[in-house]
Amino acid sequence: MANLVTLSRLLLLFIVVWLMYLQPTPWQLGSFFLIILIFVSDGLDGYVARKRGETSLFGALFDIAGDRIVELTLWMVFADNALVPIWVPLVFIVRGVIVDTIRSSNAVARGVVLYAVVKAIAFAGLALREPFQLWLPELWQHVSWPITGLTYSCVVLSVILCIARGAPVIAEFVYAQRHEILKRPGASQ
Repeated sequence: MANLVTLSRLLLLFIVVWLMYLQPTPWQLGSFFLIILIFVSDGLDGYVARKRGETSLFGALFDIAGDRIVELTLWMVFADNALVPIWVPLVFIVRGVIVDTIRSSNAVARGVVLYAVVKAIAFAGLALREPFQLWLPELWQHVSWPITGLTYSCVVLSVILCIARGAPVIAEFVYAQRHEILKRPGASQ
């Protein structure tokens, strides 16, 4: 059941991407709500697995893969639509590849709730901007600055948290590798 929740999250992602590339239409506002649903269901799959006693290595890995697919796809779509600069998704790609590779031996990487919430706000805000401006321009004039400020603050905070979460994992890995090399016979200190 939990794996179906993860799978449904990925299917919703495809709908969001499709909506983001439609010609301007009120349906694009749906991407805002679907992104929120995607991030809510991210927490739901783990809860369902634990509650039903269905935790498994496959489920944990599928959840991590689903997280990366959602995160990287959304950052790339928003960069492609010129809502964020291309360096933002590149930071997430590089950090994700390095950290997930290092963590792969642990099977389950624990996420930080704040990190997920900040990314969800950034993604939902980015999805809301263009359709909101186009279909509710009068209202947008009054609410654009707080929505834009919150959205881009969360984009910047997401990048900072991405780096902050990845740096200790990378540093620990480098330290462990260096320590392992120094333990070998004949290694110079």
